[in-house]
Amino acid sequence: MFKETLREVVEGTDGGIAGVLMDYEGFAVETFSRDDAEIDIQTVGMELSIVLKDVRRAAEQLDAGGMREFMFQSEKFATMVRTLTGEYVVALAMTPEANHGKGRFLLRIAAPKLIEALG
Repeated sequence: MFKETLREVVEGTDGGIAGVLMDYEGFAVETFSRDDAEIDIQTVGMELSIVLKDVRRAAEQLDAGGMREFMFQSEKFATMVRTLTGEYVVALAMTPEANHGKGRFLLRIAAPKLIEALG
């Protein structure tokens, strides 16, 4: 179920490359990558977990509430992260020119399905 949902998000996003469902420690529960993906989404997730913990801590220290979304863009790809629970997030890697709005929308739609399956 997780892989199918990730596939729907990645393939439904023009410019989608790969997706990962992971915990805040960076351990992947499930991944999906297009056949031509030039990035290792598991490695991206592990490295991203370091940044996510810092962003999460900063939001708490600023009394801004819990982190819902986080996005970063580099020369080679952009990554959108959506918090699912206090332990899990889902991330979508896209090309810099991708339809980021569509990716964000599809992550938001996929979130309740993933949360229920994590049950």
